Amino acid sequence: MKYTVYHNPRCSKSREAVAFLQEQNAEIEIIEYLKDSPTESEIKALLQKLNIPAIDLVRKGEELFKTNYKDKTLSEKEWIKILAENPILIERPVIVKGNKAVIARPTEKINEL
Repeated sequence: MKYTVYHNPRCSKSREAVAFLQEQNAEIEIIEYLKDSPTESEIKALLQKLNIPAIDLVRKGEELFKTNYKDKTLSEKEWIKILAENPILIERPVIVKGNKAVIARPTEKINEL
């Protein structure tokens, strides 16, 4: 079964995840989510596969988060909209296989799929 990787080539953890899957000879589809941003409905589907709320997909170390969102209480719907509009805030790498997904930090989390 194919793995889908929401990938940022500038991120070492993301590159490690792709290398890990390549070492397993896995079939991989790479989505460079900063260039090809997921829609709100795609983010909702990802969150279901991850089984987490939207806030847990947010990169809280990102300057944009610290500056604009850190002390705000936002709804699930608002976070999904923010992630769709600001894909830099999406935690990476997200690896999807079938109906399950993981945030591959550490890379070994891929084994949960």
